[in-house]
Amino acid sequence: MSQTVKTPPTAAPSESSNRVTLGLSNRLLARPEVGALVAAIVIFIFFMIVAPSFRSPASFFTVLYTSSTIGIVAVAVGMLMIGGEFDLSAGVLVASAGLLNAMFCYNLGINLWVGALLSLILCLGIGFLNGYLVMRTGIPSFLITLGTFFILQGANLGVTKLVTGSVSSPNINQMDGYASLNYIFAHTFQIGSVQLNISVLWWLLFVVVSQYLLLRTRVGNWIYAVGGNAASARAVGVPVARVKIGLFMTVGFLGWFTGMHFLYNYNVLQAGTGLGNEFIYIIAAVVGGILMTGGYGNSIGVAIGAFIFGMTSLGIVYAGWDPNWFKAFLGVMLLLAVLVNLYIKKLSTTRKVG
Repeated sequence: MSQTVKTPPTAAPSESSNRVTLGLSNRLLARPEVGALVAAIVIFIFFMIVAPSFRSPASFFTVLYTSSTIGIVAVAVGMLMIGGEFDLSAGVLVASAGLLNAMFCYNLGINLWVGALLSLILCLGIGFLNGYLVMRTGIPSFLITLGTFFILQGANLGVTKLVTGSVSSPNINQMDGYASLNYIFAHTFQIGSVQLNISVLWWLLFVVVSQYLLLRTRVGNWIYAVGGNAASARAVGVPVARVKIGLFMTVGFLGWFTGMHFLYNYNVLQAGTGLGNEFIYIIAAVVGGILMTGGYGNSIGVAIGAFIFGMTSLGIVYAGWDPNWFKAFLGVMLLLAVLVNLYIKKLSTTRKVG
């Protein structure tokens, strides 16, 4: 009589994973902001050594303030670059916001709040127009916003000189609404022996909100998607046009906010304010880990990039060096950041073939 021998079933072979298990160092390097963080630490230590006046608490708070004046707009520019676009009009837009507020209210003798709201509408409108033209015509945002840059630059200088007879706005510190607007946009807090400008707190708040939006919301997923591949994003139902126009309007909003800070911090505004800062915003974003091709990066990195700008611009002065070297430093930092970001991007997308 034959006996059937049952053999235990063999487990099905597990599918080979296509992912590579990265070591801790590689996982850290895959974070877009890590390269900027390392650079910031090195630069901070360097200036602590070579510039004794850099070591004081007052100097550190001054660095934070300088960083915030760049970092607020850089947050929006960074988000726009993640979405795959550029805005070269962001720097002069800051001046346009403050000049309109000051001259409109001063010449009509009305409350400054009216001018501030009108200025906000203008900046949002410029952002909308930039985004609409980019999406409607297909012309690269570099060219569209370059045109906006020249229009605003000419208008800032021409209109200011026509209205005031000079290249600066009138002093607005005696006008209705000044006290409340100054408190919102330029109030300073006394912390021991040093002062902290409220722009630093606003900057940190905008960074936190932007970071949350990018990493924890559906809109953030859309921004990365349209920056990575707009055609694929559109195919899966992402509203590409609305996302990009919204990003341009965000640049307009934070450009307005910075313009209000400059106006109410100094009471007058030069028509050339912000000229050239559009490149510094982009450099801060790239140094902070955002790729020029879009679809990668975060707001923490942009904030670190702005902090590097603040440390360097003031550290060179504190060290007693020729400040003309600052531009050379920015160029070197930009080139190095592009190379480092490409390497980090490769690490973050490493896969095992087969």
